[in-house]
Amino acid sequence: MNTPSELKYTKDHEWIKVEGDTATIGITDYAQGELGDIVFVDVDTVDDDLNEGDVFGSVEAVKTVSDLFLPIPGTVLEVNAELEDQPELLNSDPYGKGWIIKLKVAEDADFTKLLSAEEYQEVVG
Repeated sequence: MNTPSELKYTKDHEWIKVEGDTATIGITDYAQGELGDIVFVDVDTVDDDLNEGDVFGSVEAVKTVSDLFLPIPGTVLEVNAELEDQPELLNSDPYGKGWIIKLKVAEDADFTKLLSAEEYQEVVG
């Protein structure tokens, strides 16, 4: 299982990379492996102000649909347009071309609940 050390993680299997006041968010390698072949990504929250823990979209795999939870509060700026035609990017490159959204981080965002790569690996065993 690939768990890049420069990223932060959630117990809900999202990863987050913060650069300035913008965060890129996706699902982890573990999550895509558990879901199986991903066939559809649904995010309709662009321009929405969301709180930590809010559902910002969903991922549909062959056998299941899984909600996506926001790790920190902010405003959804952008959805990865490539996922519309190539949702399998979440399987093949979850930390690169398979990113899901970009978020403008809220000023009061609390990063203390995010997990390091090591802590996330302990969660998933």
